[in-house]
Amino acid sequence: MGILVSRDVVEDFYRAYANRDVAKIEPYLADDVQWTISGPVELLRFCGTRVGKPAVLDMIQNLVPAIFVITSFVPETLLVDGDRAATLNRLSATRCEDGRVISYRVAQFLRFHNDKVAEYCSVIDSFDAAEQVLGHRIEFAPCRKRQGGQDGLVAV
Repeated sequence: MGILVSRDVVEDFYRAYANRDVAKIEPYLADDVQWTISGPVELLRFCGTRVGKPAVLDMIQNLVPAIFVITSFVPETLLVDGDRAATLNRLSATRCEDGRVISYRVAQFLRFHNDKVAEYCSVIDSFDAAEQVLGHRIEFAPCRKRQGGQDGLVAV
C-alpha cells in the first residue's frame, strides 16, 4: 500500500470530474496516469486505455463531448482505503448524434499517489449502455440444444 489518500482529496477530484472542467481535473492527475475505460469501443470511442495527462485531458475535453453531452454524474457509493478509492456512479447524458437520453451505471477504481490519480479503471454497464446508444434491445439467437438433450449456455 502506498501513501494514504484522504477522503477529501477523492471527493474534490470527483467534484472536478463531475463538472468535466479540465482545468480543475488537471491538478489531480499524475503526469504518467494510466486511464482505462472498459466498454464498447465500437459505440463509445472514448473507451480504451490512455496513458499520460495530455491524453486523458484530451479524451475528457474532446472525445467524450463528441459523443455525449453529460448532464449528470452522481457518485452513489464511495469507498476510500489506503491509496485507493472505488465508486459506483450514475452517468446521464444526451447523445450528440440524435439527442437520445442515456443513463447507465459505471464503477470506477482509482489508485492515488501523492494525492494524484495514478491509475484509473472504469467499468461501464456496457450491455445497458450499448442498448441505449443503439436505441433498441440487443437480440440473441435462441440457444440450441446440445447433444444429450442439455440446453446450451451463452456467456455474455
